[in-house]
Amino acid sequence: MHLRIYEVDVPMHDTTDPARCGVHVFTGVADSPAAALRRAHEVYGAALAAHTAGLEIPGKQPDRWGASGLRPGREMEWPAARASRWHNSVSWTIRSDFAL
Repeated sequence: MHLRIYEVDVPMHDTTDPARCGVHVFTGVADSPAAALRRAHEVYGAALAAHTAGLEIPGKQPDRWGASGLRPGREMEWPAARASRWHNSVSWTIRSDFAL
């Protein structure tokens, strides 16, 4: 079975300085873009809950989803999140100049 790895890009901004903004990227295995968005939101929620409770942020799950790099004080803009198939731009299997 070929694994489908998705990337979910979620815009975010600093709650104290909205001019400071960026994108939080999640990756993991999913069946569809909708499932990828759901899993990204779930692992982010679990990480935020653990952080709020003073616990260690959970690591990567068996389906490769995780929320490392949690930034307290940043607001995630979930309605603007986008999911698509992940493509490793530095993979040796897709480089045209690779020779054995």
